[in-house]
Amino acid sequence: MEVLVNNKLYAVQPATTVAALLQFIQLPSAKGIAIAINNEVIPKAHWDQQTLQASDRVTIIRATQGG
Repeated sequence: MEVLVNNKLYAVQPATTVAALLQFIQLPSAKGIAIAINNEVIPKAHWDQQTLQASDRVTIIRATQGG
């Protein structure tokens, strides 16, 4: 199945979790990021259980420091 992650299409296995997606796209660290699926924020505590559906739109936002 395909999901859209930050406007880039990825083919993933059915029932892929958010945590598995992060590993698949080789995100170096889950620290300092927020994830939304179809514009709904997913709490970090649910990343291991939240599964993706075909055509989901995943948005990953990384916090950065600056001044």
